[in-house]
Amino acid sequence: MLIDWFTVGAQALNFVILVWLLKRFLYKPILNAVDAREKRIAAELADADAKRAEAQKQHDEFQHKNEEFNQQRAALLSEATGEAKAERQRLLDDARKAADALRAKLGEALRSDANNLNHAICRRTQQEVFAIARKALTDLAATALEERMSEVFIRRLRTMDGKAKDGLGEALRTASQAALVRSAYDLPAPQRAAIQKALNETFSTEVHVRFETAPDLISGIELTTNGQKIAWSISDYLVSLEKGVGELLKEKDNPEAKAQGTPEPNAAPQAVAKAASK
Repeated sequence: MLIDWFTVGAQALNFVILVWLLKRFLYKPILNAVDAREKRIAAELADADAKRAEAQKQHDEFQHKNEEFNQQRAALLSEATGEAKAERQRLLDDARKAADALRAKLGEALRSDANNLNHAICRRTQQEVFAIARKALTDLAATALEERMSEVFIRRLRTMDGKAKDGLGEALRTASQAALVRSAYDLPAPQRAAIQKALNETFSTEVHVRFETAPDLISGIELTTNGQKIAWSISDYLVSLEKGVGELLKEKDNPEAKAQGTPEPNAAPQAVAKAASK
């Protein structure tokens, strides 16, 4: 079989031209399109990975912030609960203190009212007792009793201590008027003479005396001159007794005396006896 080399060469040339044409106009655009598609797909995958990483990052940040928020919320809730408990306790303490103060104030007011009532009763009783005593002594005073009181006054005059005697003597010597002797009754002449004699002998001088009746004196006699006075009367005992009872009542009402303890049951009679002995 004969080979037609011209035909073979032409066919080879046609094949080469066909391959070049296919490569130039078909395979290359297809390959370029495939490469571009692959690059686009790779870029899209890379972008998707980046977005997925960013989303994961944002998710982690959100989760972290959410945990921090929960922790802060729990801390604030715990702090608010503690403050509420503390405020509740403070209000309860304040209310308890106010109630205790009010209770103490009411108790003190009750004690004060009771003390005032007791004090008023004691004072009224004291006044009534002494008023009755004065009235009884005034009603019972008789001539024999008054004569005996004159003798007691003269004895007191003669037994004066040195200081009181010097003071009264100086007052008698410097007085511009006669000494005044007051009594609850009109002194008889013998008693006036006895008093005059006692004055003259006690002060070794002639003492000018004028006598006067004073019904306010309860069974007693007093001598006054130039601001000086010497006296004896049952009224003095009553005044002294009244003063002693008044001091006893003040001591009873004194908080310091209360703090030292309750007085003994026989304290009042002793105080009254002491006042009566003055």
